[in-house]
Amino acid sequence: MGEPDAAVESKGPVRSIAYLVSRYPTLSMIFVLREVVALRGVGFRIETASINRPDRMPDRLTDLEREEAARTYCVKAHGIAGAASAHLRTLAGTPRGYLRGVWLAVRLAKLDLWRLLMNLAYFTEGLMVGVWMWEQKIKHLHVHLASQAASVGLFTQRVFGVGYSLTVHGPDEFCDAEGQYLTEKIAAADFLVCISSYTESQLMKLSAYTDWKKLAVVRLGVDSAEFVPVAREAGRDVFEILCVGRLTPAKGQHLLIDAVDRLVRQGRRVRLRLVGGGADEASLRVCAARIARPEAVVFEGPVNQDRIGEFYGRADAFCLPSFAEGLPVVLMEAMAMGIPAVSTYIAGIPELIRDGVDGLLAPAGDVEALVEALGRLMDSAELRERLGKSGRERVLEGFELGTNVEKLAAVFWERVKAD
Repeated sequence: MGEPDAAVESKGPVRSIAYLVSRYPTLSMIFVLREVVALRGVGFRIETASINRPDRMPDRLTDLEREEAARTYCVKAHGIAGAASAHLRTLAGTPRGYLRGVWLAVRLAKLDLWRLLMNLAYFTEGLMVGVWMWEQKIKHLHVHLASQAASVGLFTQRVFGVGYSLTVHGPDEFCDAEGQYLTEKIAAADFLVCISSYTESQLMKLSAYTDWKKLAVVRLGVDSAEFVPVAREAGRDVFEILCVGRLTPAKGQHLLIDAVDRLVRQGRRVRLRLVGGGADEASLRVCAARIARPEAVVFEGPVNQDRIGEFYGRADAFCLPSFAEGLPVVLMEAMAMGIPAVSTYIAGIPELIRDGVDGLLAPAGDVEALVEALGRLMDSAELRERLGKSGRERVLEGFELGTNVEKLAAVFWERVKAD
């Protein structure tokens, strides 16, 4: 429980770890790719598995993403033939483990037919991951997010007896802890990495006190050498607000468009750039079309990491008015670049941004507070400079990728068995 020591050195035999993610690589979880590459750099053998194919076609991926996609085992790419083979090989290799998996699917379903069908799908995918781990000679499985991919991993652990650990983000898992079998996952895991103290507290609430020793807080981070402050263009008469993230209800972008509309009606010259795609895009476009100056909202679509710096580079402020979050890496990226950030008092965000010190925070859902915060930044170059400078310092102090990967590596060295 708590934060591990940062120091990490080679500690003997290599640790081989299978990383399982629902979709890899993907723009919304680029931090997993960064983490995998960094862990390999400090001596771990990390092999990646993904339930789904990447979120873009190969020609839309960056070079690094294409390399990762090519070496990643994709469960659904192996289809019915791969599933049938996994069932037969598991029955032949560990029949008792197979029966344990079937019983787990039935027990967790609790007479709910739909849940049973979903569990049998997770069971099948878990067998496919387990057989792949057999072939790779890997005995520990680590899963990012404690939702569906972690359910697949739970079946892999139960059938094959491999080591099992999770990086837990929230908040989706906490909203449906029973449906996500979160208590079962905590009990089955060898350890759990929490991306914030808030995350740790939610797992404490859902677990037995005797399981709290499994919890370790290791925050995500960004490379401050990659995300560096740039000189803003002088003499611009339009204030640029940037929001990067999936276009989903949890991110609160409708509220941000409403805030921009109010700023425009105050006579302010402002432009909002929304970078990202998602289920809410159509609704957000309708919302933007109805404001006083529809051209004040620009939809940029999804943007690869090799281009995202262009958008940060011309932003006067970064705003993420989320209703539900883990601990957003995009906030860290913006702060590392010296961009004053505005966000909300939820989940792990106050652990990153101290209101009035490293950025500005508003109550979630409060459009008037959001307008006030953005207006303060527009009115004061001194405030923007002070918050931008402090925000970068905050990232350097506690959210540097290299330092936090060392902390994660220390957890893995201690808790993952050697090959």
